[in-house]
Amino acid sequence: MGKFFEGGVMLKDFEEHHLHRRILQQAFTRDRLSGYVEEFGHIVRDGVGAWSAKPEAPLYWSLKDLTLDVATASFMGMPIGTDTTRINRAFVDAVKGGTAIMRYPVPGGRWARGLNGRKVLQRHFAAALPAKRRGDGADLFSILCNATTEDGERFSDADVVNHMIFLMMAAHDTSTITATAAAYYLAKHPQWQERARTESLALGDDPANLEALERLGTLDLVIKEALRMVAPIPLLARMTVRDTDVLGYRIPARTFIVVNPQQNHFDPECWTDPNTFDPERFNDDRREDKSHRYAWMPFGGGVHKCIGEYFGMLEVKQCCTRCCATTGGPFQPTTRRTGTTAPNPYPSTDYR
Repeated sequence: MGKFFEGGVMLKDFEEHHLHRRILQQAFTRDRLSGYVEEFGHIVRDGVGAWSAKPEAPLYWSLKDLTLDVATASFMGMPIGTDTTRINRAFVDAVKGGTAIMRYPVPGGRWARGLNGRKVLQRHFAAALPAKRRGDGADLFSILCNATTEDGERFSDADVVNHMIFLMMAAHDTSTITATAAAYYLAKHPQWQERARTESLALGDDPANLEALERLGTLDLVIKEALRMVAPIPLLARMTVRDTDVLGYRIPARTFIVVNPQQNHFDPECWTDPNTFDPERFNDDRREDKSHRYAWMPFGGGVHKCIGEYFGMLEVKQCCTRCCATTGGPFQPTTRRTGTTAPNPYPSTDYR
C-alpha cells in the first residue's frame, strides 16, 4: 500500500503513529460525528431515492457512488459534482495498484494506473488545501488543517494530503462492501428484512440523526453479522517487531506475516454454527463477539484499530435504513449466469 497511500495513519508505527492518531482523533469526537451524520443524511436519502429510476443497476456500484458522495461532502466539505467520477476512478486505481503482480510502471498496467491515481488525488487535495487552512469549516479536511494538540503539534500540508487520501479511501471503500453485504443478507433473510424495514419506517421521511441511528437495534445486529461473514478487509499484513512464538511456532523478528480476521470470524470455538447467518449472536444475552479479544475484528485491533469505526457504522446504517424505508417491497437476491460480472462504470480499471 505504501506507494499509493503513503503517510496514511495505518502505515505509521509507535510514537509517530500515536502522535498522528491523537491529532486525527479530534475529527472523530461525538460532536463531529453528529455533524457528519447531519451532513450526509440528506445525501443518502436523495441518492437512494434516485435509484428507483434505474432499478436494474448493480447495488455495489450504486453504493460506491453514494458512499463517495458522502465522503466528498462530510470529509471534504465540497459540493458533489462532475469531478466525482474522476476522483472515484483514481481511488479505485490506487486501491488496485497494491495488488499488481508486475510492480513496475508499465504503461497501461495496474501498478502504473495506481501511481497515476495517487498523483491525481495528490493534486486534487493540494489544490484545495490553502482555502481549508484559511477557513473554519466543520468538514474533516478543514479539521485536519487546523487541528492542534495541547502541546502545539499539528499536521504539515503533506500530512494533511496523505491522511485525506487514506481516509477518503477507507471511508467509502470498506463502507461500500459492508452495506452491500448487509443488503445481500437482508435479501436472503426476509424475516430480518421486515424487522429492519419496520424499524426504519418508524423514523419517518427525514434523515436520521446520530441518536436515531443509535436506536436502530435490528440493523445494528444485521450489520455486525454481515461484517463477520464478509470482512471488508479479510487479510492484514504485519511484521514482527521481536522474536516470538505463536502456537508453538517460532517467528523471528522482522518477519512478514498475515493476520486473517475472516478465519477468526468462522472459528467454531468462538461462534455457534459459524456458517449460519445469525445476527442474534450479537445480542446482549449472547455476545459471542466477546468470546475472545479477536473473535470479531472487522475493524482490526490493538493500537491500529480503525479510527473511523464508529463513523463507518453510522454511514452503513444510514444507507441501509434508507434502502429499507424506500423500497416498496422486499429486496430479492439476484443470480447471474456463471462467468458474468456486474458492469463496471469506471472503465479505466479492471476492478470487480
